[in-house]
Amino acid sequence: MRRLLLALPFAMLPLSALYASDHDHEHSHAHEEHASLDAHEHGVALLNVVLDGQALELQLESPAMNLVGFEHAAESEADKAKAAAARSQLQDPLALFALSAGDCSVSEAELESPLFEHDEHESHHDHDKDSEHSEIHAHYRLDCKKPGELKQLNLSELFERFPATEKIQVQLIGPNGQQGVELTHAQPTLSF
Repeated sequence: MRRLLLALPFAMLPLSALYASDHDHEHSHAHEEHASLDAHEHGVALLNVVLDGQALELQLESPAMNLVGFEHAAESEADKAKAAAARSQLQDPLALFALSAGDCSVSEAELESPLFEHDEHESHHDHDKDSEHSEIHAHYRLDCKKPGELKQLNLSELFERFPATEKIQVQLIGPNGQQGVELTHAQPTLSF
């Protein structure tokens, strides 16, 4: 229920910021109701950031291609190793999302992807259909003892570790209202 409530503000945000860059694909309007990667555009990820009191919530959605290098079910040992390495890196949000201050600690980290589920146990789903456009969803909750000191979020390390991620569309709700920003390798910093 909490995650549903957290998603509500993003559903009401103007979607124009998500499509600020040139976007050649037409997509179903039914998908536009969700603040997610409707386009499944390789190289592009979505990051929702909410700073509410002492809680900092981060929700990253990305095509698996950006983070793992493929989207099919990991069958070979090399693919399984790539999926496991990406999962391991994604489980450490403080390494990927450098905070300027705030004395924050991770209280929750959840990762979801058919690639990770397939890695953990064999599923009886039709993986050909599920993995055509596999995505990776990461949700983090950080508890910050000094949230007033948070001034910036730097994604340099995320871009460095996952170089196929060319840009990240960010929606931020914080003490100064809401904003939409596009971050890149050259401009990886978000100001609260």
